[in-house]
Amino acid sequence: MDWGTLVAGVLTLAILSFLYRDNPVYKMAESLLIGVSIGYFLVITWSNTVMDLLIVPLTRNGRWSLVVPLLLGLMMFGRFHRKTSVLSRIPIAVLIGSGAGVAIPAMLEARTLKQVSATVSPLFTSSGLPDISIIVVLLGVLTTLSYFYFSREHKGVLGTSAVVGTYFLMIFFGTTFGYTVMSRMSTFIGRVEFLLSDFLHVTQ
Repeated sequence: MDWGTLVAGVLTLAILSFLYRDNPVYKMAESLLIGVSIGYFLVITWSNTVMDLLIVPLTRNGRWSLVVPLLLGLMMFGRFHRKTSVLSRIPIAVLIGSGAGVAIPAMLEARTLKQVSATVSPLFTSSGLPDISIIVVLLGVLTTLSYFYFSREHKGVLGTSAVVGTYFLMIFFGTTFGYTVMSRMSTFIGRVEFLLSDFLHVTQ
């Protein structure tokens, strides 16, 4: 067993000790994880972002246009002093504006247009048979929207539609929670497999 596997196994057991109760061993492993993660992130950011995308192209390749992001980045540090804190508003505004400009079209395409396109698909297949999945999606969208329609009291047809919409909402929340639990269980199973095979050599 190498030292990497030994350290990983001990720290995994230290993290899993929280299942018993909160203890100093768990806190030590948690703090170590946070510290190592921050250190790793800083090293990767300095190497892959500052050096590779700014310093090297600016000093060796003569890309003087990178002086602008360099100055904006330095202005960010003005936040640490009262007299120069106003300078940090400029790069923050640029960052928020450019980030919103990039994120809004992407999110609009992924979370709105694609969702809307699923509700306007043909209700019948090429063979003339009804497409059950599209009908269920359309029914779910209409009944869910009726649940959030508060201009009229939920009675009669609207009330029935709203009740059906609540069932669709519960199914959605249940599947989302189940997916989250499955992803966490997958991570836990991977750690247990590591402990039993690589660390303790109980299984092969």
